[in-house]
Amino acid sequence: MDVDLNGTTIHLDRPSDKAVVQRVAAQIQRRIAEDDWRPYSSKADALGAWKKLGGIRLKVLKAFNLVK
Repeated sequence: MDVDLNGTTIHLDRPSDKAVVQRVAAQIQRRIAEDDWRPYSSKADALGAWKKLGGIRLKVLKAFNLVK
C-alpha cells in the first residue's frame, strides 16, 4: 500500500500504517507552523533525534524535505 504526502509516495507495509502517517504528518505540520520543537531545544535537535528513530516518522520527515 502506498500513500502520497507532500508530492512524495510513501510505501507502507500495512494498511493500518496510513493512519500513523496521517497522525505524524499532522504533528510535523503543527510543529513547523508553531515553530514548537519541545522537548528538544531546537529544530535541528528534534530532527536529529527523530531521524535516528527511522520508520514511518523518517519517511514523513523526508516527504517534507526536512531530512535527507
